[in-house]
Amino acid sequence: MSAVERTGKTPPRLRFRAVITTRDRPLDKDVQENGPAPLPPDFAAWFATRGWRVRAHQLALVDHAARGNSVLLIAPTGAGKTLAGFLPSLIDLARQDGASAERRTPRRGPHTLYISPLKALAVDIARNLETPVAEMGLPITIETRTGDTPAHKRQRQKRVPPDILLTTPEQLALLIADPQASEFFADLTTVILDELHALVTSKRGDLLALGLARLRKLAPNLRMTGLSATVAEPEDLRAYLAQQSPGKDAPRALADLVTVAEGAEPDITILPSEARIPWAGHSAAYALPDIYEAIRAHRTVLVFVNTRSQAERLFQELWRINDDTLAIALHHGSLDAGQRRKVEAAMTAGQLRAVVCTSSLDLGVDWGDVDLVVNVGAPKGASRLSQRIGRANHRMDEPSKALLVPANRFEVLECRAALEASKAGAQDAPAGRAGGLDVLAQHILGLACAGPFEERETFAEIASAEPYRELDFETFLRCIDFVATGGYALRAYDRYARLKRRPDGLWRLAHPRFAQAYRLNVGTIVEAPMLKVRLGRSRSQGRRTPVGRGGRVLGEVEEWFIEQLSPGDTFVFAGEILRFEALRENEAQVSRAHSADPKVPAYMGGKFPLSTYLAASVRAMLAEAEHWQALPDQVREWLEIQREKSRLPERDGLLVETFPRNSKFYMVCYPFEGRLAHQTLGMLLTRRLERARLRPLGFVANDYALAVWGLRDIGEAIHTGKLSLDALFDEDMLGDDLDAWLAGSALLKRTFRNCAVIAGLIERRHPGQEKSGRQVTVSSDLIYDVLREHEPDHILLSATWADAATGLLDISRLGGLLYRIRARITHTRLDCVSPLAVPVMLEIGREPVHGEANETLLAEFADELIAEAMT
Repeated sequence: MSAVERTGKTPPRLRFRAVITTRDRPLDKDVQENGPAPLPPDFAAWFATRGWRVRAHQLALVDHAARGNSVLLIAPTGAGKTLAGFLPSLIDLARQDGASAERRTPRRGPHTLYISPLKALAVDIARNLETPVAEMGLPITIETRTGDTPAHKRQRQKRVPPDILLTTPEQLALLIADPQASEFFADLTTVILDELHALVTSKRGDLLALGLARLRKLAPNLRMTGLSATVAEPEDLRAYLAQQSPGKDAPRALADLVTVAEGAEPDITILPSEARIPWAGHSAAYALPDIYEAIRAHRTVLVFVNTRSQAERLFQELWRINDDTLAIALHHGSLDAGQRRKVEAAMTAGQLRAVVCTSSLDLGVDWGDVDLVVNVGAPKGASRLSQRIGRANHRMDEPSKALLVPANRFEVLECRAALEASKAGAQDAPAGRAGGLDVLAQHILGLACAGPFEERETFAEIASAEPYRELDFETFLRCIDFVATGGYALRAYDRYARLKRRPDGLWRLAHPRFAQAYRLNVGTIVEAPMLKVRLGRSRSQGRRTPVGRGGRVLGEVEEWFIEQLSPGDTFVFAGEILRFEALRENEAQVSRAHSADPKVPAYMGGKFPLSTYLAASVRAMLAEAEHWQALPDQVREWLEIQREKSRLPERDGLLVETFPRNSKFYMVCYPFEGRLAHQTLGMLLTRRLERARLRPLGFVANDYALAVWGLRDIGEAIHTGKLSLDALFDEDMLGDDLDAWLAGSALLKRTFRNCAVIAGLIERRHPGQEKSGRQVTVSSDLIYDVLREHEPDHILLSATWADAATGLLDISRLGGLLYRIRARITHTRLDCVSPLAVPVMLEIGREPVHGEANETLLAEFADELIAEAMT
């Protein structure tokens, strides 16, 4: 391992260094002794005019590129890692342009492909990259290609490709599925993967890995550069960038590694509000005045929330108290692309004081004037918090400033755990994953769209991708058979026969219409069915815009939400109060309105799970009272009263409380494993309680606790030995109980529906039309029932079970919980609800209560529960 000291000027209290690590390949002797070679004169002069000195890790990446090595750069926010990633390409392109006409070879496609997880990030990088290119006078063309890029521009890019193309995983899948892909990518030299840690742990990462394997086939001398924030397990990312040898026993290839030591320690505080912190809820309404004052006291503020519905509500509330008419904007993924671009441009121009946003702005966007990040609600993960606070003072030498605003008392604990993790430099380890078979099926169809393929060669190519290196040939053939026929149970239907085998053994596309269907449905993000929201004229403006004639599209909301509305109902969207007028095809017609109580669209997706790292930290904080001194007085008193009335959960155990209330009997447990795992646990526990004849009625869950209630006294059954807690929470519930419940579970059907859409078995979009969510659901449910009865080992059912283990059901995490608490379960029998149980009990009160008295009823229920717990 060779250490290269940073050459730039640093404050006395800071030292940065780049550490270069190689595997099975020693560094050149000159590099070992003298460090990487300096930049070309014109590039060095550009750094000088900026008042900068090139950093060691930037030089290191230039050196790796010169030797043709793939490399992973891990660096904190503001370390210049994006510029480091592009420097080798800019230098190489400048050198090629300076070559004589005799030596210059015309290029047929892009030199460098940059892939980002976010469209906004690709656009931002393009804007920032154009500055050095223009200032050095380099004849280098740079363009973006995302889902927002017009079709005519995408077609032109194929004919006249830019030198550097900035795109997303979905667009890469479309490009390699083009019949001209081999020519388009023949001269590709470099692929830059930005925010790699955010890509590799999802099905988007699987799709990207397959795309990279294809690129290596089309451009054998291709090198990969991965850019990542600090991660717990860098080897997983290094393997992702390398070409693997198939087989479980094959040694794992790793790309080279360059790391940069952390910069200035971030300045993070938890809101010291004097207001009463709620026992439950996610709105953080108590902190609105404090958030507004923070915006007033800073130049530009990013206000992060965890869901789009939270963003809409918080934006409305901030405008309600915005007496200074500060420029505050809204940004989330469901807004119209044009509206998002306007917000991003206004931020770049310094025209906004604050933006309320979701994870749509989590990653890498370089807005140097942001001097504060406010995170409303618990961050749910140490790495996510690190990403978000890095958006403030996007420079390595300056500390990022962040304010955490917990929405309830449990979130105070979680925010404190996240703060301690940040001080310790701890990260949430990304979970390794095997590549999804539904993604593989989609990729196989994409390969056939590009041209005929041979199965043995294609298998070797696919198995060279890290997520699929342990894929066996038999499973691969089953995937091909599924794409070709739909499988045994569906092969009688021509609509599923998408591939044909030629006499020479090559697989080809069965009909050109399947290529068009592939282009319309590519990708792994399966969102709930969406409807466009089109704004007409309000009633006060006279005659409204006729349906289907003009009117601005504000964005999209989920279909199920619109179906709950009646004409005349009002709701909040895109920062405005709207009246629902009518539903026409795939559009909700709306007009502007005034309402004191508009509804807020809720989105099925977007809720982050509590990370295992923070969950363990919260359990430790509860179990060890010495940690309580850093908590607000009201939260510390809450825990002290809990200790007096009941007890507190142990670090590695499980506390179970039972108590009667209003002729029902409750059991509350505190696993701290996230809402998804708790919901699955609740479903399985109710089955066991039914068999014990305790007549359970239902359950509710949040990230921290689970409450089950019924008509018979669960506490009495435990106390008398009729019900054993060790048996109730035994790991065997993940066997027959899980199988029996999942057989008819709507959640498993929902998981299957997602897999079927990704695999192309069910098409959401057709030329000139789009299926409604209800149509997709009916189609997938029918196919699911057929496959379960006639082909239970179908490839999509296998993919569905694999997803259930980590996705909607979080079975793998539940298994870890049951193992952890074995023989560590404690029971406390109470006469009434405990202070710690109040938040999850309030989830019961959040079941829909229709009518104007909704909020009043909920408030009364909360007051009643709190009074009961505190007396």
